[in-house]
Amino acid sequence: MNGALDLDAARTALLIVDLQNDFVAPGGAYDRGGAATRQAQALPARVAPIARSLKAAGGLVAASQFTLWPDASGEPMISPHLKQLRPFLRRGDFAAGSSGHAIVAALAPCVDVSVMKVAYSAFFNTQLDWVLRRAGIETIAVCGIVTNGGVASTARDAHMRDYRVLVLSDGCAAPAPEMHEAALADLRSVGEILTCDAFGNLVAA
Repeated sequence: MNGALDLDAARTALLIVDLQNDFVAPGGAYDRGGAATRQAQALPARVAPIARSLKAAGGLVAASQFTLWPDASGEPMISPHLKQLRPFLRRGDFAAGSSGHAIVAALAPCVDVSVMKVAYSAFFNTQLDWVLRRAGIETIAVCGIVTNGGVASTARDAHMRDYRVLVLSDGCAAPAPEMHEAALADLRSVGEILTCDAFGNLVAA
């Protein structure tokens, strides 16, 4: 990696992974199940200023929204892995168009395009790559939740598609600090790790 020394804002996208009400908002599915974390809940306020700055500089703000699609009887189709981890998930959680599925209010006005996803990566079975290439994006700054899940998978998939990858170290969170730090260390093999402030300074330069 050559280091995050310069940035063409017009060819840069901020990709916000899964900062949705059901994950972080009071009364959301994860809050109800006792799985919402303070680290994740602190992210929208930290990410919103850089999202606004990038938009003002001509860049793109994209988001992914984890989605639980209903089956024929209206029950959410939850993978066995997720069902084991989060047994509290129920009908209506992360349902497309619901308030829980929505991007958190602090970030929603900033988002230019969002994609619905069913797995960790925002690229898996979505139109994200098509949209980014149509928009002329070459650099992707990834933030959101969780560092060792959706963020890591999305960053790796972006790297595989030959985007320049930036991971915002304080713009993402994991269930435990050691998981967060281990994921960031691992992601140095596919991207550049920098803070939200450092990214904001690059946008403003």
